[in-house]
Amino acid sequence: MTSMSFVSLVVCFLTGSCLTWANYAPDEVTELPGMSFKPNYRQWSGYLKASPGKFLHYWFVTSQRDPLKDPVVLWLNGGPGCSSLDGFLSENGPFHVNDDGATLYENNFSWNRIANVLYLESPAGVGYSYSDDQKYKTDDDQVADDNYLALQSFFAKFPNFTQNEFFIIGESYGGIYAPTLSQRVATGTAKINFKGFAVGNGLSSYALNDQSLIYFGYYHGLFGEQLWTDLNTNCCDKGTCNFFNNSKDACKTLLSQAFSIVYDSGLNEYALYMDCEGGVGARAYERSMSHLFRNYRKHWDTFQLLKVPSVTGQTPLVGEVPPCINSTAQMNWLNRGDVRKALHIPDTLPPWDICSDVVGGQYTNIYPTVKDVYLKLLSLGVRALVYNGDTDMACNFLGDKWFVEQLNQKTTTKYQSWISDDQIAGFYEQYGNLTLLTVKGAGHMVPQWAPGPALDMFQSFLTNKPY
Repeated sequence: MTSMSFVSLVVCFLTGSCLTWANYAPDEVTELPGMSFKPNYRQWSGYLKASPGKFLHYWFVTSQRDPLKDPVVLWLNGGPGCSSLDGFLSENGPFHVNDDGATLYENNFSWNRIANVLYLESPAGVGYSYSDDQKYKTDDDQVADDNYLALQSFFAKFPNFTQNEFFIIGESYGGIYAPTLSQRVATGTAKINFKGFAVGNGLSSYALNDQSLIYFGYYHGLFGEQLWTDLNTNCCDKGTCNFFNNSKDACKTLLSQAFSIVYDSGLNEYALYMDCEGGVGARAYERSMSHLFRNYRKHWDTFQLLKVPSVTGQTPLVGEVPPCINSTAQMNWLNRGDVRKALHIPDTLPPWDICSDVVGGQYTNIYPTVKDVYLKLLSLGVRALVYNGDTDMACNFLGDKWFVEQLNQKTTTKYQSWISDDQIAGFYEQYGNLTLLTVKGAGHMVPQWAPGPALDMFQSFLTNKPY
């Protein structure tokens, strides 16, 4: 008997908490390069089976509090085509990578302080996930189906967690991933104790996201009065503005000017009030804003109205996501040979990248809005949270606010502030099982830029207690 097995056996008899480790012992991560502290949780890294020939890399960390009783939470980053390990190593994971790309430090606001957290690299082709045939063309429904199969694979490996409450949380394009997967789980036959889902700075409606960005930009002082007047003159009729799919060439041209200010002027589009890494003129991963103003791309390209490569069909630069943010340290650490070995990554796989242009470039978007998906889930009594850092311009808070309001749910808690560490952390409103919430001063990655309030919000959501 190994020393680890002996310790587990002793814990079993002393506490009565007997876990069957044998099913997933090969995936356990016992040590990590650069980790000088001793974690008070267990972790596993390996592969979950999706559809035939597809294998999704997972990293699972148990709760620091009570793994057998605390919820299991699935975390998904977006893109589409970006890795959830960015969420682990930059946002809400138990440790992050120092700037040297070699050493780790503990995250005092880790979400595994109160929950077991599963990070899944999805779809296949993202991060260390792969497909045997190396064909990575996919779409919203295929991703939801594959993630559902991967969840079944997870609970087959970790049967002791099947009774724990289960939640799904997605960020950015996770605004599509999380509700579509939630619908599979809520209506499927797999035995999963599913309780709810949350979406952080999510893409919920292309139309509302585009429409709201123009108002967000003007009322945050980004557009001059002349541009705002011209937009209202050419894009609006009788007090109703159409910034989403306007057919007037003059409106399209003016919108290109507005979009250029948001995207191409040197602002940090993921966190308006933060500096842009590399300064003005630094190019970031172009695909990050490719979901905005899709209806006008051909017009802008024809008349050469923008300098943005993704708009003109050129290949985006890889490895600098999010825009204006430096992710070099995480990339360097994950690509170390000893780290790959510790995480049980096959030698045959290519280097890890934070986003996959192969996946993103072939991705087919199916849902222009997930309104019907939300309505179905709410009708089933599923708990939902839509939260936004209020300085993000990629998926701005106003668009998600309008999205929630268009669900036409009855207000049960009126719009009011919520508190974290004796400070106003943002504002929220509730509609039965659905909560709409903002995080004051945070950008696109709320757990990264407002870690304390994010953890408080997370706990209130999981426990279904007041914010």
